[in-house]
Amino acid sequence: MSRLEAKKPPLFISEPLTRDAVSQSLSLLNGILKSSYGPAGRLKQLHNGVGGCVCTTSHSSALLGHLSVSQPVLRVLTASVRNHVSRFSDCGLFTAILCCGFIENFRSLNVAPFTVVKISKHLLSLCLDHLKSEACGCRVSVDFSNVETLVCLVRSILTSKPACMLNKTEVDHLTTLVLKAFIFTVPCHVETNAVLGKCVVVPVKGRRVVDSTVLPGLLIEMPEIQLRKPLAVKRTGSNVIKMALFSVSMSGDGFNPEEGTIAVHHGVSLEVSELNQLLDVGQQLVKDEVGLVVCQKVMHPSLKQYLKENGVIAVDRAGLSVMEPLGRMTGAQPIASIHLLSPGCYGSLKDLCIESFASKHFLHLIPEDTVMCSLILCNRSETAWDELKRVCETAEHVLQLTMKEPLALLGGGCTETHLASYIRHKSSSLPASTFKDLDCSQTQYQLVAEGFCRSLESVACSLSHDDGEILTDMVYGHCWFVPSGSPCVSKWSDLVSKCGCGVNGNTEDLSWRFLQGQSGSPVIQGCPKEPSVKVADLLTLDCFAAKCSGLQVALETANLILDLSYIIEDQN
Repeated sequence: MSRLEAKKPPLFISEPLTRDAVSQSLSLLNGILKSSYGPAGRLKQLHNGVGGCVCTTSHSSALLGHLSVSQPVLRVLTASVRNHVSRFSDCGLFTAILCCGFIENFRSLNVAPFTVVKISKHLLSLCLDHLKSEACGCRVSVDFSNVETLVCLVRSILTSKPACMLNKTEVDHLTTLVLKAFIFTVPCHVETNAVLGKCVVVPVKGRRVVDSTVLPGLLIEMPEIQLRKPLAVKRTGSNVIKMALFSVSMSGDGFNPEEGTIAVHHGVSLEVSELNQLLDVGQQLVKDEVGLVVCQKVMHPSLKQYLKENGVIAVDRAGLSVMEPLGRMTGAQPIASIHLLSPGCYGSLKDLCIESFASKHFLHLIPEDTVMCSLILCNRSETAWDELKRVCETAEHVLQLTMKEPLALLGGGCTETHLASYIRHKSSSLPASTFKDLDCSQTQYQLVAEGFCRSLESVACSLSHDDGEILTDMVYGHCWFVPSGSPCVSKWSDLVSKCGCGVNGNTEDLSWRFLQGQSGSPVIQGCPKEPSVKVADLLTLDCFAAKCSGLQVALETANLILDLSYIIEDQN
């Protein structure tokens, strides 16, 4: 009989944020995230310690996906950020750094957590209302009839991850490709419930980035031996190529002993019987004038040979990833059983051709009216390619979000410092009725508001990694970075040329101050002005929907963590 152990009582941890272990873990995570932020962010190498794949990245989804987090408090934080990234793809590091800033600044206040939560929610509503108002000075309207703003938005995303290892020429080339791919996915004929298409990324590693290209339709990789001869494709009377899409295995070994027993008459071969059924399907496909058969799984060699002899192109082992876009593009319904063939399950194509990139060969499926396209994405190394794929997928998702809500926010830390300036101005002129509604004193409100502003400014400060000075101006509330090692001068305008987002130059007297200086440093008393935003070549922009959501997720997660009084862990 095995020895029984007495059940251990659960471990109760009271006031977890006061524990050194939790504080140190939170500080360490915050340091990792801050040092990864922005175009000059430091790269992180992640591996499991026992071999396997090594990931080099500064992307939030890869960082948080590979990090092993044991502290319950950090699990809450990382889970919230990962959920945000799964919905918006962008602003993951912004959300995580801001959340850590809120926790750090709020927990040091001599204000009850319940009061902090109420006041911070009010501050959040002020921020979101300002961002959604026409008077907001850090909001940019996106005109889809003018490509300049979209170029700035995509370029900002591509240059934010240094692990992609892109130069200016490569950034320009990829920006054009991402926009072109996105335009392919927009339906030409808009209906009431228009649905955007999809861009499928095709990997070609070990090639130059400028060799990347975009093609309408889909590419299916095939062995070179199948593509030696020119394609002779069977067409219907209307000059289209009819296509069948099979999600079931056509290998002829469909019987699984684990599913039960099957009775076979004496002298009858089960394998021959299944092959005959497959050949019957092949005859039906030929009779229905099908020109292309794509099978997700394996196809029997005899069936492939039969189809080939009858002018039908057969592709097997296509994989699960192409099934959904292929069905959407061609109108074909995936056939789940070889016994269920109906005329309505076929799709159609305009043309087929062969494309070759590097040592890879593809069958190019060209539809009549495409909302699907293939981005042949090249990069010199596997590590750089993996990061580039993540970034291109983020850019595509951001464009989709921007089409739904055609707005962008100024990047380079300027939205954060502008919001901090706005909140300082707004919180200093609130009526007494506001404090009464929130059941707090004006002093408590000002303390929480200052912690809120410092958290926003800490995100902007995280963009600098070279110990240079960081300024904010007293007119627009934008962020300015002084290069490291700059000489001492009487006028800051001699050292800075443009603000972080690129909108403002140093031509005006902007009365700069140090960002996050001493507590006695001056703050903007007037409301920050709205600059005249002109879409310049180097304007840095952020996704409006992703940043607004990140702001909300960061505060809600921080408030949840600050309100924790106990952690109960099962020890068994």
